[in-house]
Amino acid sequence: HVVQSKEAKMVRMHAPGKGISSSALPYRRSVPTWQKLSPDEVKDTIFKLAKKGLTPSQVGVVLRDSYGIAQVRNITGNKILRILKSKGLAPSLPEDLYCLIKKAVSMRKHLDKNRKDKDSKFRLILIESRIHRLARYYKTKRVLPPNWKYESATASAMIA
Repeated sequence: HVVQSKEAKMVRMHAPGKGISSSALPYRRSVPTWQKLSPDEVKDTIFKLAKKGLTPSQVGVVLRDSYGIAQVRNITGNKILRILKSKGLAPSLPEDLYCLIKKAVSMRKHLDKNRKDKDSKFRLILIESRIHRLARYYKTKRVLPPNWKYESATASAMIA
């Protein structure tokens, strides 16, 4: 047997899959020759899109699809979220936590109408445990205040 050493990666938390598929970034970190936008123009575009209410990942998708910018970091030297933080436009909740809370809120709304849906109830427990785990991580990294707590009753107000 040949043992292949894999780097320790995040795997599926509540599913049996191994989850090692991911996108591959190009090896060269230099800006493509066809890229005509300057770093300041890219930053202005990011600010404009963020003011419209787009999340950092949605900003990245728009830049990739509409402006032909593959990697903002290669052009500006900073990631989208760091650029937004420098201007004070970063979201108050981290995006991954926000999406999980949004999913839990919509699932609770579904469960209010469909009380017998046992599978959804089970999935909601899994989602909420992921929320608690992520919140614990962000508290240690000082992204969230230490007294921040997820409560299902106030969650819908958090994402509104």
